[in-house]
Amino acid sequence: MLLSVENLVVKYGNIEALHGLSFHVEKGEIVTLIGANGAGKTTTLHSVMRLPPPEAPRVVSGDIRYQGESILKTQPHVLVDQLHMALVPEGRHIFGNLTVEENLQLATYARKNDSRIKHDFERVYSLFPRMAERRLQRSEQLSGGEQQMLAIGRALMTDCEFIMLDEPSMGLAPLLMYDVFRTLKRLNAEGLTILLIEQNANIALQFAHRGYVLDTGEIVAKGTSAELAADPEVKKAYLGG
Repeated sequence: MLLSVENLVVKYGNIEALHGLSFHVEKGEIVTLIGANGAGKTTTLHSVMRLPPPEAPRVVSGDIRYQGESILKTQPHVLVDQLHMALVPEGRHIFGNLTVEENLQLATYARKNDSRIKHDFERVYSLFPRMAERRLQRSEQLSGGEQQMLAIGRALMTDCEFIMLDEPSMGLAPLLMYDVFRTLKRLNAEGLTILLIEQNANIALQFAHRGYVLDTGEIVAKGTSAELAADPEVKKAYLGG
């Protein structure tokens, strides 16, 4: 098991956001967490990545284990540099005053193998040809879809083996949205493990192997994507029917 979240209770101040959350991700899977706004999806990712205060939630009890070891006391930079985990945050958070290439270069700050870095630049530009076309353009001038491609490319430049994405379809036109998800599927076929937080349950269940449904900090349903897509309650609440 690659990632295991066990009975996680998390608070923001006095507000309990997660109420004993448990789920897991196996190596090589695409797993999705779906749910409405405020369900606790982003809190879950921030907890896994151990983001520092004041933005980050505070774990009250439970455990988060990666490759069998607890990471509750692990610093975020260690998760990225040594455990090869990466997060593509909601809203992308790219550096708008830097070029596409400079944004990608920043993600390699802790890497030592120059030949491998060059290979990963070529890989990102192959996955996202628009990034190659705009590599010297300031990233604030990119469209929303292009900025999402850049955010994913930046995560890949950390040499990650496990990537978490928070609402990658947000604000994207349908064609660009499907382009992004097809790229994620390709990356998964190449060995990348993916945890996907997504409000668009229809597209999430099309691409994921398994899923969990969050509602106000608790998991209320789980199963394969096919099982969740066929569940009457899930269909009624999240799939438009």
